Amino acid sequence: MPTPIPKKILARQHEITADFQRLVAAHVADVVAGRATEMLEIRDFAAQLFIHPTHLSNTLKLTTGHAPCFFFEASIMDAARQLLRDTDRPVADIAANLTYDASNFTKFFKRFEGCTPKQYREQAWARRREANAEILTI
Repeated sequence: MPTPIPKKILARQHEITADFQRLVAAHVADVVAGRATEMLEIRDFAAQLFIHPTHLSNTLKLTTGHAPCFFFEASIMDAARQLLRDTDRPVADIAANLTYDASNFTKFFKRFEGCTPKQYREQAWARRREANAEILTI
């Protein structure tokens, strides 16, 4: 029978996970708002948590089943989707705001969303127009 992990260690692992996710959300919000002009790397978040990057990675994998980049990329994608849906800023401007060049942003976005940022925006805006048309006809 394996030795159980002490509750104190489990609590610390979950604390690291929550702190990391909070740091990522705050950093991406800072980038979107223009308060930060460069994306941090996983080692930068580990340094803010005063732990080694490998420890951060191992802890996140243990507590969530995902690597740190999963949460970072998901947060960037959430911000990108919101900017594409809720603003009429050019895709290249959104890419630059998120510290990407337009080509790499399109590749990044398509890898996660399955369509280009422009296609995503057109689909989102079409759904919004349909919803507004239904409201008007009711």
